[in-house]
Amino acid sequence: MAVATGNSFASRFGVHIAVLFFVVIWTIPTLGILVSSIRDKDQIIASGWWNSFASSSQTEAGRLPAASTQVEKDGKFVLQGNIFGDGAKRGISAFGVKAAAPTQYPAGTSADLGDGVTLQLNADGSFVMASPKAFEGDRGQRIYYASSAPPKFTPENYQTVLFSEGIGRSFMNSLTVTIPATVIPILIAAFAAYALAWMRFPGRALLIAVVIGLLVVPLQMSLIPLLKLYNGVGTFFGVPSKTYLGIWLAHTGFGLPFAIYLLRSYIAGLPREIMESARIDGASDFEIFVKIVLPLSFPVLASFAIFQFLWVWNDLLVAMVFLGTAPDQIVLTAKLNALLGSRGGNWEILTTSAFITIIVPLIVFFSLQRYFVRGLLAGSVKGG
Repeated sequence: MAVATGNSFASRFGVHIAVLFFVVIWTIPTLGILVSSIRDKDQIIASGWWNSFASSSQTEAGRLPAASTQVEKDGKFVLQGNIFGDGAKRGISAFGVKAAAPTQYPAGTSADLGDGVTLQLNADGSFVMASPKAFEGDRGQRIYYASSAPPKFTPENYQTVLFSEGIGRSFMNSLTVTIPATVIPILIAAFAAYALAWMRFPGRALLIAVVIGLLVVPLQMSLIPLLKLYNGVGTFFGVPSKTYLGIWLAHTGFGLPFAIYLLRSYIAGLPREIMESARIDGASDFEIFVKIVLPLSFPVLASFAIFQFLWVWNDLLVAMVFLGTAPDQIVLTAKLNALLGSRGGNWEILTTSAFITIIVPLIVFFSLQRYFVRGLLAGSVKGG
């Protein structure tokens, strides 16, 4: 008995460790995207997100004032001021006048630039450049320096993405596609699942076999035939292609086989006594479905809603085929795909867009997660 108890404890401990491991693996990248999305763009390039709460060191370039600002002191012509014209407080550790050696001189030392010209750049950004001859030219001396900047977090990335890059409009377009494409297959599949589980009619077994067979049909194989069929029907009825109705029907068709299979497995496992008692009391199949089956099937409906919502929200292929790329139609995934090509080097734009993309699925999943496992496993032992 003691051995069995020890094995059970070890098994539970192993499961908890495995769950913790996968939670950490999943959480770390998400946390990294969130932190990067609110960081300053220069600091994103200079250091990783795990260093976001520490000062970042980076090499920058600046230019001293033009010769017109020089003053004469003690027989020398002097340029002085602060390299940080924006008023930012950053510490300089080293500086140089050549791109090949940007940190040649430690901060605070007087660098000999030749011909009697000296340059001193202090840690606080103040500088003094002196020459025995008057400076000439409208462009000042270019210098390079290694500076450390305090952590900077800003909501400007979200303002840029949501309003300047058009992500906000594509976000609403994705909701317009995803919500109906989640609700419609649930409504159809619930009726079909009840009929296949509790109603007796000719061809029932064949329909169940067809539904199971459709689960293994690759989506890519049916895209072109379905698009041709849709265009043909649209032409016949005078309905334009590339509309929301088309993508709703497409997602409904692709999601129905799995929805019917999942819901039927659950509904078939409901107690037979409840159904027979309702029929004895004179309830019709529709009344049984609405008043008994639907309330008892909420866990599995929530489970499929999570699957379907995540699949449609993250879809790119079907959206590119059945929907246009106009500003009032392009979905979030397609917009992000365009940003990757045009703004691939702007990490602040990409990380902010990525977090906006995942925040809605996270809300949906955590809102319905208590039904998730129960809905998936409820019909796995007993079937009708």
